[in-house]
Amino acid sequence: MEHYDLVVIGSGPAGRRAAIQAAKFGYNVLVVERGRRVGGVSVHTGTIPSKTLRETVLNLTGWRERGFYGRSYRVKEDLTAADLRARLHITLNHEVEVLEHQFARNKVDTIRGEARFIEPHKIEVEGDAGEVHFITSDKFIIAVGTKPFRPDYVPFDGEYVLDSDEILELGELPRSVAVIGAGVIGVEYASIFSALDVHVTLIEPRETMLDFLDKELVADFTHQLRDRGIALRFGAKVQKIEKHGPAECEITLEGGRSVRSNVILFAAGRMGATPNLNLQSCGLEVDHRGRLKVDPMTFQTDVPHIYAAGDVIGFPSLASTSMEQGRIAACQALGEKAYDPPEYFPYGIYAVPEISTVGMTEEEIKERGIPYECGVARFRETSRGHIMGLDTGMLKMIFSLKTRRLLGCHIVGEGATELVHIGQAVLNLRGTLEYFVENTFNYPTLAEAYKIAALDAWNRMPPLDH
Repeated sequence: MEHYDLVVIGSGPAGRRAAIQAAKFGYNVLVVERGRRVGGVSVHTGTIPSKTLRETVLNLTGWRERGFYGRSYRVKEDLTAADLRARLHITLNHEVEVLEHQFARNKVDTIRGEARFIEPHKIEVEGDAGEVHFITSDKFIIAVGTKPFRPDYVPFDGEYVLDSDEILELGELPRSVAVIGAGVIGVEYASIFSALDVHVTLIEPRETMLDFLDKELVADFTHQLRDRGIALRFGAKVQKIEKHGPAECEITLEGGRSVRSNVILFAAGRMGATPNLNLQSCGLEVDHRGRLKVDPMTFQTDVPHIYAAGDVIGFPSLASTSMEQGRIAACQALGEKAYDPPEYFPYGIYAVPEISTVGMTEEEIKERGIPYECGVARFRETSRGHIMGLDTGMLKMIFSLKTRRLLGCHIVGEGATELVHIGQAVLNLRGTLEYFVENTFNYPTLAEAYKIAALDAWNRMPPLDH
């Protein structure tokens, strides 16, 4: 039986950062990963694959150049699913190699197999060949991530009715796709398929989507989806899903309306990958979605020596925030100095177009009763936007009337997930409207939109009292 200072279960963004941070402090660390290779959902079926797919689609279709050369413009005619997968595997292999090197360099031990608690301080790890390793540890960090929610009424077949993991292995590009679930994953894949000129229907039982975003941003994004011909079926609950033959699927909605498509992607939620951990043996319970409850500052569970981080603890379920959660959890677990999680972090949605946001939405500011003013810039107002052929895209900033501080920054359009970091820095450093008005931005750039939006707000704000 082997003993470690820290055992990390899972090697996704939270697990890898936790393990490497602990190793840098000089602790004896083991990472248990049940997948074929390290990296977790993020590397193999989630963040990296979906973003690689997006980039490949935009490049090979010539999507970014159609503003100049017309909708029929293509970089590669007759795109196939194999074309999309080729770049995917190159990227994934690189990510895994980098991670394996980081583990080796920092002397983090790894073992492949399914981890299961036997006692609060003891786990067994079963390998593919049935071999069992017994391991004890002073501390544990659970970073097992999530898996797609697969309800019984959906006839998944891995070919035409797919979850968000299986969609990456699509054999051939369909003529039409129906996406059930207008959350982040559903919206990303719906817009990516639309960029491939696949007819897309997006189905959502609620009347709205992406409710955590600023409503003005969602309205602009929704308009762009409709403008591209994506059919939106909101407020429509799925009653029945049937397969009538190869590439012939039908979804019946409440009220009798039906949607026919070649392929169905079910992307309505994910579940914590906790069922096989035997958590009851160490005194832990999960919620109805298989997620663990933790202290939001320390990531400690109800069992003092066990911590959890990443998607398995729920919102915001981002690779970026998971990394920081893992690092903080390792510091807290081992009694090392840790910083508090940042109050404001950027949220990125890699749809077509990108969406990114940081700080408070206009709705949240209204609820708090803070007097405010907004400034908006359209990407087409910038010279760089014209050069790039952009006719869509907007940046919105919200400022306090009392302090003139930036309260929120919301962007939809090309490069949004990069641009947002300017707003993030100013927000976290408690910067004001004057930063944007008085500073010089490179010309021509999309970042100029910050100055345009700030001046838009400044024009409507009362002068600063001296």
